Amino acid sequence: MVRSMTGFGRGTYAEHGKEFTVEIKSVNHRYVDFYIKLPRQIAYLEERVREVAAKSIFRGKVDIFISFEDRSEDSRSVMLDEALAGAYIQAVEKLRDKYGLKDDLSLSFVSRFPDVLRIEKNEDDEEQLWVILNKALDAAVASLVQMREKEGNELRMSLLQKADYMEKIISQITNRSPEVVIEYKQKLENRIKELLNQQTIDENRIAMEVAIFADRCSIDEELVRLGSHLIQLRDILSIKKQPVGRKLDFLVQEINREINTIGSKSNDIEITKLVLELKSETEKIREQIQNME
Repeated sequence: MVRSMTGFGRGTYAEHGKEFTVEIKSVNHRYVDFYIKLPRQIAYLEERVREVAAKSIFRGKVDIFISFEDRSEDSRSVMLDEALAGAYIQAVEKLRDKYGLKDDLSLSFVSRFPDVLRIEKNEDDEEQLWVILNKALDAAVASLVQMREKEGNELRMSLLQKADYMEKIISQITNRSPEVVIEYKQKLENRIKELLNQQTIDENRIAMEVAIFADRCSIDEELVRLGSHLIQLRDILSIKKQPVGRKLDFLVQEINREINTIGSKSNDIEITKLVLELKSETEKIREQIQNME
C-alpha cells in the first residue's frame, strides 16, 4: 500500500441542528503522531476520534481540527432561581417599609436582578453527538487517504522508473567487470616486459597475479545481491494491504551498502562513474521514501 504521508482532508456533517466540521492535515514523520483539537465541551470524545483515525492512518504527524455548532432548539434553557428572587423581593420590601419609598415592584423589575434568570446549556447526548461527529470524521479521513494514495501512486511510478534505470547501470557494470581483469592482465604483461626488457615472461606468475587481482576486485556477489534488492523493491511497491515506507527505508540501506562495496572494490574509472550514478539514484529514492507511509 503505497501512500504519501502528506495530505489534507475535510468533512462536514449536520443532523438535529448539530453540525461538525473536521479538517485533517498530515506531514511526514518517523512514527504516527496525532494532535487532536476539539471544543472543550466535547473533549471526552478525543480518544474515540483517535481510535477511528488510527484505523486508516498508520504513519505521519497528523493534526485533526474539529469545530462544532449547535443550532438545535433544545440546546439552551432559561432557569429561574426562585430562592434568589424571593431574597431580592424581601430586601426591596424592607427598603420600602424602612424609608417609606414608593412601591413600584413589578415582574420586569424583579427579572432584571442579577442571576434571577440565567441561560444554561443543556447536556448533550454523548452517543448522538458521536454519531454525527463520526460521520464528519469518516468523510475527512477518506478525503485525506484519497489524497495520500494519489501522491503515493505518483511516488510509486517514480521509484519504478528509477529501479529500471539502476538495473540498466548494473547491466553495464556487469558487462564491464570481466574486461577490467583482462585489461589488468595486459597492462601487467606490458609492464613486466618493459622492466625486464624481454619478450618472454613467466606466464604462471602472471596468471597468479591476475587471479589475486580478480579475486580482490570481484563484484559478482554484490551485483547479484543488488539486482535482488531491486526485485524486492518492486515486490514491496506491489503490496496492497499494509504500509511499505519502513520496509523500503531498510531496503534502501541494504542497496546503499552493496553499492558502496562495489565502489570500494572497483579499480576501474568507468565502473567508478557508474557507481556514482547508482549512488545518486539511491539518494533520490531515499529522499522520496521519507514521505511514504
